[in-house]
Amino acid sequence: MVRVGGLTHKYYKETKGIKVSGGQNVKSGTVLTREGHRWKPGINVNGDMHLTAACDGEIYFTRKKNSYKKVVTYINIRPEGTKAAPKKSGK
Repeated sequence: MVRVGGLTHKYYKETKGIKVSGGQNVKSGTVLTREGHRWKPGINVNGDMHLTAACDGEIYFTRKKNSYKKVVTYINIRPEGTKAAPKKSGK
């Protein structure tokens, strides 16, 4: 049986992926994703494959096209003490 990081290969997929949701408050150093190719670090986020929070704040996501015209999701943190951007009305 193959062992990876103390887990059997059968259960290794369960530990990967995103660990937080939008609007959730996190503290500095919190793990946001593990081995994620789908998410890129945005504002106040450190890391490449394992993304972590660089400061305390609220999680929000943005989607942008990269240089290859592919849509990429960025994970950002709005620091504590800053006001949220005003919502646009649909008028």
